[in-house]
Amino acid sequence: MAADGRATEIVVIGGGTAGVRLAQRLAANAVEPAPGPATAVTLLGEEPHAPYNRVLLGEVLAGRYGPDVISLPPAPGTVRRGVRAVRIDRAQRLVRCDDGSVVPYGRLVLATGSNPVLPALRGLRRSEQGGLPAGVHSFRTMDDCLALSAAVRPGTRAVVIGGGLLGVSAARALAERGAQVVLAQQGEYLMERQLDRTGSLLLRRHLESWGVEVHTECRVRGLVLDDAGEGDLASDPGPGPGRLAAVELADGFRLDAELTVLACGVRPRTGLARDAGLDVRRGIVVDDELRTSDPYIHAIGDCAEHADRLYGLAGAAIEQADALARSLTAGRAEDRAEDRAARYTGTRALTRLTLAALGGPTPQVPPTERPSGPLDLAAFGETTPLPGDDVVQLTDATRGAYRKVVVRGDRLVGGVLLGDLTTIGALARTWEDDEPLPPTTPLLHLLTPDGGF
Repeated sequence: MAADGRATEIVVIGGGTAGVRLAQRLAANAVEPAPGPATAVTLLGEEPHAPYNRVLLGEVLAGRYGPDVISLPPAPGTVRRGVRAVRIDRAQRLVRCDDGSVVPYGRLVLATGSNPVLPALRGLRRSEQGGLPAGVHSFRTMDDCLALSAAVRPGTRAVVIGGGLLGVSAARALAERGAQVVLAQQGEYLMERQLDRTGSLLLRRHLESWGVEVHTECRVRGLVLDDAGEGDLASDPGPGPGRLAAVELADGFRLDAELTVLACGVRPRTGLARDAGLDVRRGIVVDDELRTSDPYIHAIGDCAEHADRLYGLAGAAIEQADALARSLTAGRAEDRAEDRAARYTGTRALTRLTLAALGGPTPQVPPTERPSGPLDLAAFGETTPLPGDDVVQLTDATRGAYRKVVVRGDRLVGGVLLGDLTTIGALARTWEDDEPLPPTTPLLHLLTPDGGF
């Protein structure tokens, strides 16, 4: 620790978006001259791959990008790949790793991300090696993506379990590869956390026009495995459970399947923090300086719980990394208190997704029936109005476009756009600034290209 309060030995556990962004911002802030020793950053990444943009894994699965294309800019400092932190020694301020190495820290940052949720399904049992049954895949890491990509072929019968953002992306990517895809969503409609019912129906029509068979309010009860008892595991070759043969629904109906993708959400990775005795609820609890219950340990990204909220979005991870970098390089506590940019007060996050037009081997959709272009969608804030809210929506069935905003009093509180995002820039700025809407502006003008301003 420098004499002015700046951290000089910063260790970051996690090589994803949050960890890499923090290392980059720490290096950028260090360019400004400061007395005392320079800040040294060590980043520990569990995956052997170079840090990458997880949001674009669907494009890799679709075959549009190679893995190297979605790599993040190199993180400055010392980067150790394929190293897993197994214990935090808070008393001595050490991180102990699975390769036997020990890394000292002045400040420790947990950017451990999240793990895919494995639903309670019959037949989804793990082997002694810790892998899933052959043909069963999660879709969270580059290794998941590469294993799934190696398994899919034109005509492969695939079932995607989960109709959220990840499930929709996976289903679309598999359709691009020519698979016969069924998307099973337990909820009432697709992407129900981001979209309203109308927007979701339009999304469903696009997916179905791309050859994806969509089932909503469809609960999966279990997986049916063959009786071989020996076979390759999806992530670890060797003896293990039988290969996937079908997906069984709650009503007893079986969907023949050669592979299935589990896209049932994510859960913050908190085990390391919990074992270290830090305050953990749903995520690792942090304050406005992104400090945990130990003042020398911080948490950012998917694993962090701030003001009782988990984000799980890249935008929030980036904002948290930026705020923490300012805090760690601001020096004395009184300096940080005066620097509002060094405090994190939450993220007003916008969800955006582009589903590219079909290309490649897609025998399930004749060329004359394929949609002519991609589908763009964006959602922000509260998309379901409360009693008394004003709602403005425009639907263009011919173009497959839909726009809707929700206004509460004199504030824009949410919106959904599909197919036509020409207004998203102005709408997002209005929503993020949380400023009163001009009283003379008709609400319908919010859906014009300039957002009514």
